[in-house]
Order: sequence, then C-alpha cells, then structure tokens
Amino acid sequence: MDIQYSKLKMLRKQNGYSQEEIAEKLGVSRQAVAKWEKGESLPDIESCVKLADMYGTSVDILIRKIKEEEHRDGKHIFGMCKLNDKGQITLPVSCRKVFNLNPGDSILVLGDEDKGIALINMKNSFENI
Repeated sequence: MDIQYSKLKMLRKQNGYSQEEIAEKLGVSRQAVAKWEKGESLPDIESCVKLADMYGTSVDILIRKIKEEEHRDGKHIFGMCKLNDKGQITLPVSCRKVFNLNPGDSILVLGDEDKGIALINMKNSFENI
C-alpha cells in the first residue's frame, strides 16, 4: 500500500507542524520527512502510528490511497486545491461536474473554525421565494 505523500504534507500543514518538528518528534531527519512528503520513500510502521496519533487520524486513513472519483453516500473527495495570492481557488473539474457549477454561478461560503469551510451553490436557491 502506498502512502499518499500529498496527504502527509497536507496533514502536517493542517496541524501546524514544520518538517523539523515532525522529524524531532519521530526521531528521524528532516530529510526523511521531506522524502516521505515527496513520495521518494515511506515511513516505517512505527512512524505511521505516531503520525496518525499526532494528526488525530487512523493509520488506515493515513496510508490508504483516496482516488478522486471515490465517494460514499454522496460524500466526495475531489483532491487538493491551492489558494493563490488573491485568496482564490480553482475547483477540480470533477467537482464542478458533480455539483453542476458553471462560470458566473453564485457560491455561498460558510465557515466553522472546528469543521472547516463549506461552499453552497446558490443556483435555484431563490426560485421558490
């Protein structure tokens, strides 16, 4: 099973750690952490357990590949987006298709500091008013 290297970097950043901090906590070099995040090598099982504990997730979630098209019960993981210097993101094509998002659509942005950000397509939201 391959560890999703982008997931390792994403989880580290979400939890506010530097590569140096992770390396120190795991007793490995910063270069080892960098290689894990680039997909050049994989952490050993003990490091996986420690990483999962540090990130508040399970080893299973940490090491399983999540494919863009995988979804269960209407829940989707579309992959990662990068925020540009203007605070803008580009939603993946598969996300725009699933939710029928088109240029010019209005999107409501909601936020919860504990749970994250939600985007709501406002298309057809005012038709019944």
